[in-house]
Amino acid sequence: MFIQTEATPNPATLKFLPGQVVLDSGSADFRGPDEAGDSPLAQRLFEIPGVSGVFFGHDFITITKDERDAEGFDWPHLKPAVLGAIMEHFMSGQPVMAKTGAPVDSSDEFFEKGDEQIVSTIKELLETRVRPAVAQDGGDITFRGFREGTVYLHMKGACAGCPSSTATLKHGIQNLLRHFIPEVQEVEAV
Repeated sequence: MFIQTEATPNPATLKFLPGQVVLDSGSADFRGPDEAGDSPLAQRLFEIPGVSGVFFGHDFITITKDERDAEGFDWPHLKPAVLGAIMEHFMSGQPVMAKTGAPVDSSDEFFEKGDEQIVSTIKELLETRVRPAVAQDGGDITFRGFREGTVYLHMKGACAGCPSSTATLKHGIQNLLRHFIPEVQEVEAV
């Protein structure tokens, strides 16, 4: 098994491509070992000292390392351990997620009843234009809500905590949505 790695715009996050499907649909974001209960792979990755976040996309895994400058928490030390854990997991035949089906994000969406058409257009633009580009960088962005001209988005994986995420949000996504949907005034991360 050959696993490729790619840098992301977030220096604390590295993208791992195992050359096979990780999740059939959706994504899963684990911000700590206590959230990894549904995933044997995430549990295994959190056993590596220095791993502070695990994100699964369709065909990639992004790992966020502890931001502390402690010895051993830099990529040259962490990367071999992460590669080994991913390889061992896929060779074992265990599932990535213990429960079947797509991971469910428990955050509820919010918007006014009369804004269904606007929300539908926002979601379509996010799905077709934003999410594919963000997935290339090892992350994901999902719709959370729309209220009084503001779109609320949840940033996951490499996007969470990325130094350039504010620029992406304000200059990229906000400009795109405002161009196609005049009702959108601004975009905020939640």
